[in-house]
Amino acid sequence: MAVPVPDDVRDAVGRIMAAVSGAPIDKRGPGEPRWVRVDGLHVTLRFLGATPDVRVPGLAAAVAAAAQGVEPFRVEFAGAGAFPTPYRPRVLWLGIAVGAEPLQSLAQRVDSELQRLGWSPDDRPLRAHLTLARTDGVAGADEVARRLMESARDISLPWDANRLTLYKSSLGPGPARYESLATAELTGKG
Repeated sequence: MAVPVPDDVRDAVGRIMAAVSGAPIDKRGPGEPRWVRVDGLHVTLRFLGATPDVRVPGLAAAVAAAAQGVEPFRVEFAGAGAFPTPYRPRVLWLGIAVGAEPLQSLAQRVDSELQRLGWSPDDRPLRAHLTLARTDGVAGADEVARRLMESARDISLPWDANRLTLYKSSLGPGPARYESLATAELTGKG
């Protein structure tokens, strides 16, 4: 479950990714990072893993319940980094300068709804970020992380988080594709 990023911010992030990559990000060459698809950018609140289709209606209801009564809130992407470290990166990301607390609160609501459906609680605190690329086994990934951090040093990309979405990810050649299975607006109304 995730909070989708609006088109204008996705476009700006895509330009940053392309500049850092220096090549088309939709085609991965040997030994290059796996950049995420710009059209699917979202802030993940909870990853569910392989889930049978029969559970989707319950998950759609959980999305609606978690979003109920939550006001839209401001998020701002600023800065960048890498997990676990910029010196040995596996994941490249943009940071969140504004909105981490409401994202954490929404993730806790999601977790509560999932527990009602039989999922185990997520014991790890949310480290809200926007994943841009995976760099497992990429030689020179530390240099890519350095370029990203330099490129994103002065960015400020504010936007309003206004919905919660259940995504299905499809893996295959190239970046994962995300399909929205259920969405609930954050309206603040109960």
